[in-house]
Amino acid sequence: MGKRILYIEDNEQNMYLVTFLLEKHGYSVSPATDGQEGIDKAAAEKPDLILLDIQLPKMDGYTVARNLRNNPDLAATPIVAVTSYAMAGDRDKAMAVGCNGYIEKPINPDTFIQQVEQHLPKD
Repeated sequence: MGKRILYIEDNEQNMYLVTFLLEKHGYSVSPATDGQEGIDKAAAEKPDLILLDIQLPKMDGYTVARNLRNNPDLAATPIVAVTSYAMAGDRDKAMAVGCNGYIEKPINPDTFIQQVEQHLPKD
């Protein structure tokens, strides 16, 4: 498989759709359903990209992003917020905690892969 993507998302339907789209395009997807699991998997797996929901149980995505950025091994790993938070300032808040990009939910299956690929490291 191609590049490895960690997807931190607690909603099963979103997890299914995003995983399906990414795998269809040759990516390997590792799922995490809460922030701590995502932080642990990121440290262990060193993915090429992290897709991060903001509204997570126990620990919100902003806290997860800050934790990921504090790990020197993950400091350069792109993080893209994939969230239904679409109010004014939400994008800025995500970028301020270390996210490199922001994709609003519901995702558009026709443009999602292109949006994700903008943040993947080039070979």
